[in-house]
Amino acid sequence: MIYCLNGKLIKKTLDMVVISCAGVGYQVLVPASVAAALPAVGGEAMLYTMMNVTETDVTLFGFATEEQQTCFKMLTAVSGVGPKVGLAILNVLSPERIALAVSAGDHKAFTAANGVGPKLAQRITLELKDKVGKGLAEGLSLGDVGGMGAPAAAGGALSQAIAALTSLGYSAGEAAAAVAKLDESLPVEEMIKLALRGMARR
Repeated sequence: MIYCLNGKLIKKTLDMVVISCAGVGYQVLVPASVAAALPAVGGEAMLYTMMNVTETDVTLFGFATEEQQTCFKMLTAVSGVGPKVGLAILNVLSPERIALAVSAGDHKAFTAANGVGPKLAQRITLELKDKVGKGLAEGLSLGDVGGMGAPAAAGGALSQAIAALTSLGYSAGEAAAAVAKLDESLPVEEMIKLALRGMARR
């Protein structure tokens, strides 16, 4: 398996890039959001990758972070979620937002992605709920849940806020639902205050 590529961008479109590494050009399919964030052709770039092998083709899929890479692997393990749908989901939802949606049972969040209808969205939340929800309750990032991320202390602010709320006695689902609509750039302390305020109004 090719875990990552680091080299010069020699071609870039809305959903595909070609990276030259040691004289070999690797074509990699990526979420449009990842392609947009990469430098212009001629610049240096690194992508974490997943390889998909079929009877007729070998395809590389690329991601900006290890969490995206892990998330793609988890999503495509769900029945009915192929690589193209996995990329579509990652194009509209960050890994942490995906984890929050799964934990809160918010299947509608997934229908924002092309190719995801209500039934498939429900299947995604159902098949991933136990694994992702447990990780969020313990303050882990999605990468940690997949066994490939950084230590729990390095988890995202949203995950840390959820961990704090569950330590106060709220369920992982309640905590995830409370912070799901918050701005993830806020400090953890502010997220906790806003989430508690929102739950107090219920």
